[in-house]
Amino acid sequence: MPNTREDERRIDAIRFLSVDAVQRANSGHPGMPLGAAAAAYTLWTRHLRFNPKDPGWFDRDRFVLSAGHGSMLLYSLLYLTGYALTLQDIERFRQFESKTPGHPEARHTPGVEVTTGPLGQGFANAVGLAMAQAHLAATYNRAGLAIVDHYTYCLCGDGDLMEGLSAEAASLAGHLGLGKLIALYDDNKISLAAPTGVTFTESVLERFAAQRWHTVYVDADQGNGVDAIDAAIREAKNVTDRPSLVAIRTHIGYGSPEQDSFKAHGEPLGPEGVRATKAKLGWPLEPDFYVPDEVLAFYRSVGERGAGLQSRWQQTYAAWKDANAEPAAQLERILAKRLPDAVPWPTFTKENGDNIATREAGGIVMNAIAAALPELVGGSADLDPSTKTYLKNMGDFQPTHYAGRNVHYGVREHAMGAITTGLAMHEGLLPFAATFFNFSDYMKPAMRLASLTGVHAIYVFTHDSVFLGEDGPTHQPIEQLAAFRALPNCNVVRPADSLETLEAWKLAVMPGDTPWLLVLSRQKLPFLGERRADVARGAYVLADSDGTPDLVLIATGSEVSLALRAAALLEARAMKTRVVSMPCWELFAAAPQSYRDAVLPPNVKARISIEAAATFGWERWVGAEGCAYGIDRFGTSAPASAIANAFGFTPEHIASVAERHFATIAR
Repeated sequence: MPNTREDERRIDAIRFLSVDAVQRANSGHPGMPLGAAAAAYTLWTRHLRFNPKDPGWFDRDRFVLSAGHGSMLLYSLLYLTGYALTLQDIERFRQFESKTPGHPEARHTPGVEVTTGPLGQGFANAVGLAMAQAHLAATYNRAGLAIVDHYTYCLCGDGDLMEGLSAEAASLAGHLGLGKLIALYDDNKISLAAPTGVTFTESVLERFAAQRWHTVYVDADQGNGVDAIDAAIREAKNVTDRPSLVAIRTHIGYGSPEQDSFKAHGEPLGPEGVRATKAKLGWPLEPDFYVPDEVLAFYRSVGERGAGLQSRWQQTYAAWKDANAEPAAQLERILAKRLPDAVPWPTFTKENGDNIATREAGGIVMNAIAAALPELVGGSADLDPSTKTYLKNMGDFQPTHYAGRNVHYGVREHAMGAITTGLAMHEGLLPFAATFFNFSDYMKPAMRLASLTGVHAIYVFTHDSVFLGEDGPTHQPIEQLAAFRALPNCNVVRPADSLETLEAWKLAVMPGDTPWLLVLSRQKLPFLGERRADVARGAYVLADSDGTPDLVLIATGSEVSLALRAAALLEARAMKTRVVSMPCWELFAAAPQSYRDAVLPPNVKARISIEAAATFGWERWVGAEGCAYGIDRFGTSAPASAIANAFGFTPEHIASVAERHFATIAR
């Protein structure tokens, strides 16, 4: 059936709010909002369950605009349906400190679920959101009382599906049978630089079918047809054992002079183009940002339906809570972002914490607290025997057991990183992800967005240095510490022993808006003594001499014990030496200046950092006259002891370097 006149005007309101905003900013992407408006309209007005007055309603449907360059499509819908977004916000699209940035940013614009723009990220985030829904439903729902019963919808484009990330995430989602995940594919056959025919000629539907997705196709004749799109979404919702891809053949830049051209993708239409498009689609040429009263009233009525939906859910929740007091108290604690009153943290002493790798210590901590923290859910990229991150007796997250807390990601680090963000942004979970530190490179784009968004997630990276040994330079991280320390809003912790590992985990599970990276050793490390391991302040004095030190050795991770042995040699040579363990630069930088000066006295210029990684950035802590001792080249394949000797990570060599450096400073 053709669209009604009312539907057409409502769809055109989305189109022209978007077009006018892009034109006013003289920057943006009008093509997708013009082409995909009918699909978005159909989803938002006929299917999506949301309440603009309470964007955080727990059982709302989640909508992810993976093709984040089309952000004005989303902003138009948010404004029209009554979120806390004004017409003035729309008019200030892409302007400084506006609520309508160039790409959607979660926790910045009301109603935006996840931060998207880098293509493929939102698609994988949506898989994480759907996994969270499945796990929480399996954990908390009871017969006749479903308090977690919502869909995750994702609107993606050709570029999203070209990125390898989407293939990783789709493969896992298909295996897991996530029946409440529905992706709408804006199949417009155009990318930024050219028609997709020059690069992307595979059968997308066959690819997804091979990955165990249900697929539906809405052809070009119906790509703007509300009833056809509605029927396709209904069909997808009726398939409960698989995720669904609804491919909708659309026309980028619909109605504009640049329709079906890559020129419509990322450039304003220009004043003449805007007028021509409005004239062709029968929209008033003036004023800009025009929305007919009856159209706005319709959208606001759609938004107001959400209050009734939420009210009925609250009645279900109240009945569920009455019948399930203990699970309700648990869920409400988690959603309030509180830890339990008592967490059974393990203790480490010389007897049980000596000569164990920090990866092993981390596994001990995780399993000690897992029962008390049911929100702790995650897994590794096919490496949990090596990363020691498997939660014993907590079950595997599989299609037959969504209540399981161990996620098997397979060898899919990039998807794991982006899915972890989705798990966290759903709320109700504290996710972790684990792999070898060198493979964090595969995850970096997802972790960057997690830091930008302020996601509370924990990344466990083991095999943290060249001392993993025989696997060689392909697996030995060098520059990764420096790269992540340069990432804003991200705490990188490299503990020196089991006790520091325990303290790092205590910090990582605390509610907050910062991702945590725990960088752990493969090799066994000594226990450095029963002490206050002040990881919370980023650095602390581990060993000291009487009076003002002659020099300060600053180290992290496995190199702290090396610094202690070197300090003993220096003390025997009458050099007063302080050893500082600095597990977390970010926390130390946030400590009061008085504390930093107490740890690193400004008048002590002879400072040496010791870290088996790139020296980049250490000048911040050793000062202009200090020495950064590290590895500014790739590693090599050999036993760890041979590598230590070859690269000078021995007490004798470090002491010799320190003596020479002190002599230079003294002159």
